[in-house]
Amino acid sequence: MEGIGLSAKWFETPIGPILAVTSETHLVAVEFHDEKTRDNAVSQLERKLKTNVIPGGSDALEQFSDEFAAYLAGKQFEFRVPLHYEGTEFERRVWRALLDVPLGETCSYGDLARAIGEPTAFRAVAQANNANRIPIVIPCHRCIGSDGSLTGFGGGLWRKKWLLRHEGDMRPVGLFALS
Repeated sequence: MEGIGLSAKWFETPIGPILAVTSETHLVAVEFHDEKTRDNAVSQLERKLKTNVIPGGSDALEQFSDEFAAYLAGKQFEFRVPLHYEGTEFERRVWRALLDVPLGETCSYGDLARAIGEPTAFRAVAQANNANRIPIVIPCHRCIGSDGSLTGFGGGLWRKKWLLRHEGDMRPVGLFALS
C-alpha cells in the first residue's frame, strides 16, 4: 500500500472502537482498539503501511460502513466490499478458505489446514490468521482449537467470543447458537 492515500473511519461498537481503512475501491484493514490505543492508531497504521491515512470517504469505505452497520444490527450475512489483502501465497490461501466458513459456524485450525491441502500446517494456519489485517470480514475469529476451545485472536478472546455469539444469533432459525 506504500504511497497510496487511504481513507479511515472509526466505528463505536459493543466490542470497542474499530478502525476501518480503505483505498478508493477496496477494504484494506479493520483494527480493534480501546481508548488507550485509539489516539495513536492512525499514525501507527501510516507507519506500518507507509502511506497517509485520512479521515473521510471513499466508495469502499461507504460500502463497508453500510455493511458493517447491518452486520452489527444482526442483518448482514455476507460482506461484499472488495478486499485488498497482502501476504504470502500461503496466507492468502488461508484467508480465501476462511471466507468459505459460513456465518455462525466454526472450524479448527486443522480443518482449515486440510481445506487448503496442507493437513499438517495447523500452526502455520494460526500464524496466517494472526497476520490477517481484515478480521471480521475475513473471519479468522471462526477458527477455534480442535477441542472446541477459543484460542488466540488478535482482538482478544473476549471479542472472539462476542463475535461468535453475535453471528450465532444471526443463523437461520433451527440451528443452535453458542451458549
